[in-house]
Amino acid sequence: VFFVNDAKLIHFSYQHYLENKLRQSFGFAGTPFRLVFKTRGEP
Repeated sequence: VFFVNDAKLIHFSYQHYLENKLRQSFGFAGTPFRLVFKTRGEP
């Protein structure tokens, strides 16, 4: 979960970029996972 100022402003291409960088950095090749962006103050 990533807490951001406004989750609606996260572009899908940036989300894919972060997913790919996390896979490369931590060896998650072939592992499905999903990033969740929440606006600060959201439950």
